[in-house]
Order: sequence, then structure tokens, then C-alpha cells
Amino acid sequence: MAAPKKGRGPSGGHGRPGRALALILIAMVALVGGMFLSGHTTPRLGIDLAGGTSITLEAQNQPGKPNAINPTNMDTAVGIIERRVNGLGVSEAEVQTQGSKNIIVNIPKGTNSKQAQEQVGTTAQLYFRPVLTVQASGPEAPTPSGSATPSGSATPKTGESAQGGEKDKPEGEEATGTEATPSASATTQGRAVTGALTKDDPTPGASDKPKASETPAATPPADPATAKLQEEFAKLDCTDPKQRSEAGKNAKATDSIVACGSNVPGSYEKYILGPAEVSGSDVDDAKGAIDQQTGEWIVSMEFTSGGAKKFQTITGRLSQQQPPMNQFAIVLDGEVVSAPSVRTALSKNAQISGSFTQQSAEDLGNILSYGALPLTFKEVSVTTVTAALGSEQLKGGLIAGAIGLALVVVYLVVYYRGLAFIALLSLLVSGVLTYTIMALLGPAIGFALNLPAVCGAIVAIGITADSFIVYFERVRDEIREGRTLRPAIERAWPRARRTILVSDFVSFLAAAVLFIVTVGKVQGFAFTLGLTTLLDVVVVFFFTKPLMTLMGRTKFFSRGGPWSGLDPKRLGAQPPLRRSRRVNAPTEPKEA
Repeated sequence: MAAPKKGRGPSGGHGRPGRALALILIAMVALVGGMFLSGHTTPRLGIDLAGGTSITLEAQNQPGKPNAINPTNMDTAVGIIERRVNGLGVSEAEVQTQGSKNIIVNIPKGTNSKQAQEQVGTTAQLYFRPVLTVQASGPEAPTPSGSATPSGSATPKTGESAQGGEKDKPEGEEATGTEATPSASATTQGRAVTGALTKDDPTPGASDKPKASETPAATPPADPATAKLQEEFAKLDCTDPKQRSEAGKNAKATDSIVACGSNVPGSYEKYILGPAEVSGSDVDDAKGAIDQQTGEWIVSMEFTSGGAKKFQTITGRLSQQQPPMNQFAIVLDGEVVSAPSVRTALSKNAQISGSFTQQSAEDLGNILSYGALPLTFKEVSVTTVTAALGSEQLKGGLIAGAIGLALVVVYLVVYYRGLAFIALLSLLVSGVLTYTIMALLGPAIGFALNLPAVCGAIVAIGITADSFIVYFERVRDEIREGRTLRPAIERAWPRARRTILVSDFVSFLAAAVLFIVTVGKVQGFAFTLGLTTLLDVVVVFFFTKPLMTLMGRTKFFSRGGPWSGLDPKRLGAQPPLRRSRRVNAPTEPKEA
């Protein structure tokens, strides 16, 4: 029989176990080094461990839309809220539906969590409405006579200004193009909307101004003015928070409404506004930025192609009106954010400026950028979760995990003796890899370690130990059949490898299905279980098997001593296979 060629052996890489061990050790060093260099030496904690805020939102029925609360709109709302929160840099936030009408938002304690709490339920229904009447609001604020009405009956004549005009207009609010007066962009009180004229925009000039006989009337809203709307306007007191929040509530985009606004802290204005002509869906992008000329914070908006045409039409028409009907109101969730006057037509780009801080500009830009919620939500409850409760639960979970690990170690030492050394080293390698990967996945993909994830890691201890037991038992079976240790290690590996792969595939498949079909914290359990299952395959193939090959070459294991766990007598081994073949071989009959 020809001797096998040197340098080649059965599959599994047993001929060069040192190469596999070096590879996994290099990977461990790289992961640990990356963890320390990145500064993320501990895994990120979820809301149940770190504390935070849990908000319950309930969808409200909308007038004229009896079927608005449906799974499609609820899923859309979940996606928008999640993007808003993540847009603020708040990671690990959980947004999920509960039942048919509720959305649960869990915001971990940390940077920007307060801002996220303020934005999660903001509907962000944005409309651009023409201003018909504006007046300072307060308990003693006088009602101006002859103010513009929704029907446009108070159309200013030539040479006259409408009541509630320049002196009632919030200071510094003006919408300008490139040829507008510079005072609009330099205002520090109120808010202004500015934009650049495009080549398709009408050029402001004398020809754009209406003649005396062509003074345009205020554009009447789609529905005629009613005494009820005038009565609401007369009674509206915008200094009352309740009246301010109820003004224009549940109104349609095609309705004329009353609304409140505040351009200067502590003072309020009330408005009668015409039907919406541009909506938030016409805004393509919005963001908070610093005006390079004034150094002030602004909100930059860019319209879609269709929105740009609408915006150009409304600003072109309003630029020919007399105050206050040359103003348009930017209405966000029923509140007038800004009501600038218009001197020239604006097109695709516009900026809201004045009275913005960095936070308020970024908040408004974030809300507008990610769109309006398809439903109106009511904040049902806000619960603050303290980290103390999670810490107690984590402590209990870790104690349970430590007890389980200790029992596994005791079992391995008592039953497998010397082989327990290989199993414990493999568990240590698996633990290091799991911890470092979890720490790095926090900043990488926003993975947060919560209590179910800890449970998944504890369950993984049993899965990993099971792989070692399968391999050890295969080796011991080969020894029982009369083989020596080194051939037993290599012959046992193919059979053990198939069993381990099948077992881990089933576990990974279960984790993947659980991750896909569930939401929230259960996904943390599924993710951790899937991750540790993959690491089990890596550890068994690149550490346990090569280490077993090396240990099989030592005298302690190869001699099969009582404490090695591979004692042939203790295992009830048969006589060596070669010897049994010589004894059982047929002999030739002797000659008589």
C-alpha cells in the first residue's frame, strides 16, 4: 500500500491547524483593537436598560375621511416618525404599531431625545395660504374696522391701504426675490421668506404694477365668507393656549380658516386665511442652515417642479395685491409659522428666516424634509422608564446566565475532564467575539442591547456547548471502535461537522424567521441568537477543531489517561482494529 503524500490530509485543515488558529486570533485582535480605537468599549443599551421615554400615540378620525385609519397609513406614519427621530441623531429608537390605532415610540435616554419627543406626533401638515385679514390678538386688542374679509369685500382702492395693512403686518416679514429691498433679509424680528428669481420668473418692474383702474381685488376663497367665520375671528384670542390649538382644527385644505401665529415671543396675531394653494407635499427638501450674508439661522426649502409652478403662481399674484392681501401664511399643523409679504414672484427655492435658533431651524427643516404624517395623532401617554428597573432586570438576567454557565462548566469538567479545557477556551473565544461585535454594531447599525438580546446571548451558550459535545462524542465513538486518538479526531470530524451545520442552520433559520415576522424587542432576541449561531460555526471550524488536532498530539491526550476524558478502558473500547483483523483472519488447513 502506497503511503499518503505529505502535506495533504483529510478535509478540515487538520494538517495545518496552526494556520486556522492564527487566523481567528488575528481576527480577535483586530476586533478588540477596533473596539478600543473607536471608543465604543461597551455595547449600546436599549431603553429597558438605559432608561428613556415611551410615548403612545392614538390615530384620530378625520372629517370626510372615514377610512383614513388603515394599515397602509399606519405603516407610512411609522416610517415617517422613525426617519424624523433618526434624523435628529437619536439611534435605537423603536417605532411600532400596537393594535389598529396606536403607535408606540420608545426613545432611549440621551442626546436629542427631548427634541425627538416633541416631533414624534407632529402631523406636519404644511400649507401656503393667502392672508385675507391679520390683526394683533389679545383680550383687549381692538378689531380694525374695514379689514379685509374672506369674500374680498374690503378691496383697497387706489391710493389707499387696507385696514390691518402695514402697521398690522408683523415687523420684518417680507418675501423677496433678488431685486427686493435688502431690509427683508436683514430682519431680526419676525420671519421672512426669500428666494431667487429664475429665468422663467417675471421680472419685477413698472409693467408688473397694477394701474389705478386695474387694482386687483382680494382673491376670494372657494367657499363664500360666512358670518360664522367672522364671528370666530372676532372671538379668537390667540393668547389662550386652548383657543390657539383649536383654531382651524379639522379644516380642509379648500376651506377658509382662522389661525394664530407668533413672530415675536409673547405677542400673537390672528388671521383669516384663504384656501391652501401649495401644500407640504410640494416641498422636495428642507433643512436648517446659516445664512452666509446675515449669519442667522434659516430654513431652506426646495420645491418640486409642480410645487415650484404653484409657488410662482401664488407669489406672482400676491405681489400685485395691497397689504395685507399681499401676504401668504405658511401654516404648519394649523399654526401660522410665518406670514411674509410678497414683492415679486418666487420660484423653486425659498428660505424662511428670522427669529430662528439653531434648534428651531433644524427641527422645522427635519419635519418638512421627511413629510407630513398621513394621520392626525393624539398623545395618549408619556411614560418615563428609569434605568434602575432595567438594571435590576439585567442583574437578574446576568445572574441566571452565570448560573447556567457554571452548570455547563461543571458538567464539562465532570464528564469530559481534560476535554473541558478545549470547550472552555472555545466558549471564551466565542464570548470575546460576541462582545466585541455587539460593541461595534452599536455605532455601525444602531444595534442596542436590551433584555431579550441578553436572553438570546444566554441561550447561545447552550447552542455553542452543544456543538462541542457533538464533536467530543464523535471522537469518543471512534475510540470505542478501537482507533487511536489522532485517527479518531480526523475520522470523527466529517460526521460531527454535518451534524453541527444542520443544527446551527435550524437555529439560524428560526432566528431569521423570528426577526422578520416580529417587531421591537423580540427582534433583539432574534438578532442576538442569529449572530451567536453564526459565531458558533466560526469558532468550531477555526478554533475548536484545530485546537483539538493540536491537543491530540500531546502526550496527555494521546496516552488516553484517566483525566484526559479519552481513556479507552473507561469508554469500553474494543481491541485495536488491526489486531482484531489478524486474529479473525482465516488460516490455511494444515497438511495431514
